Amino acid sequence: MTKRKVCVVTGSRSEYGLLYPILVEIKASHMLELQLISTSAHQSSLFGMTFKEIENDGFVINEKIDNLISGHKKTSIAKSTGILLSRLAEIFETLEPDIVLLLGDRYETHAAATTAMLMTIPIAHIHGGEITEGAVDEQIRHSITKMSYLHFCSTEVYRNRVIRMGEDPERVFVSGAPGIDNILNLKLLTKDELENDLGWSFSSQCALFTFHPETLHEEKISKDIDTILDLLKKFRFNILFTYANADFGGKVINKKLEGFCQINEKKYKVVKNLGQLRYLSAMRNVDFLVGNSSSGIIEAASFEKPVVNIGDRQKGRLKGENVIDCDVDSLEKAIEIANSKDFKKSIASMNNIYGSGNAADIILDRIINEPLSVIKKFKD
Repeated sequence: MTKRKVCVVTGSRSEYGLLYPILVEIKASHMLELQLISTSAHQSSLFGMTFKEIENDGFVINEKIDNLISGHKKTSIAKSTGILLSRLAEIFETLEPDIVLLLGDRYETHAAATTAMLMTIPIAHIHGGEITEGAVDEQIRHSITKMSYLHFCSTEVYRNRVIRMGEDPERVFVSGAPGIDNILNLKLLTKDELENDLGWSFSSQCALFTFHPETLHEEKISKDIDTILDLLKKFRFNILFTYANADFGGKVINKKLEGFCQINEKKYKVVKNLGQLRYLSAMRNVDFLVGNSSSGIIEAASFEKPVVNIGDRQKGRLKGENVIDCDVDSLEKAIEIANSKDFKKSIASMNNIYGSGNAADIILDRIINEPLSVIKKFKD
């Protein structure tokens, strides 16, 4: 029997981390052939050359696309997307995948979906139906849904939303979030192992900070991150910072994080790329999370960690009782609540609404067994 060729396109560290458990199973499958394309931030020294992490994990990258144009203008992302579209067309023509598997809502993902659609290659999409009102990702995600043939949603609510967009219910599945698979499958580092790896020590109280630009409100990025960092100085806890992503405004945030951490290198540490193993290990070992990353909404619940979610980037996403929403002005109060004994007690033994850690199995089963087509009918 001929193996079904599954082409996976990845452009960022966080997206690759979520794809990781699925890539492992595709690679091991006797029914599937993995094709892997690395794009955008993976090839950038500004973001840690993370294609090396993919290769160190034992995966062969079929093609590397260096399409990321540096700059602080909106045109940089648009031009980066244009380069990517052109190169992906050439690569898809050579690789001849049977299906393109995509996750999430970044511009690289949209470029891959657009190229596959125009070349009549079926698309399978993970994490559709979700809402993030503070970022352009919102429009990108729903656009990819309408280009895709198979849909893997993290909750039943999101599945129903995809169906309401006119997608055939027989091709829309609840898989749960693949990020939960990593928590169960990876051997996470102990606190001592992580400290030795980072060359930095956790304090008796410590936070993990990840903050991405609100791409629909870019005029506020510089002011907001300055206000947030000034406030964090008031607290005694140590903070482990990770870089913002490659969205417009991300470089502004990262530059300010680097400068802030020089104030006190024992108290603050910034890392370009923790990778999935170190990131989840840090999440397990800190007292709480601060920022606006989807990982605080999805994965942190599995560790029963308080999460202070700032601003509108994740507005609209389903959240567990561990998440405290706030704006910049109410951040101090939200951190105090997150650190209170009563709040931590209230979220003990909570369930994660994003699944139990078997997303990769569900996704692979459908990719292997579903008939593939690019012909879709709108379902009223």
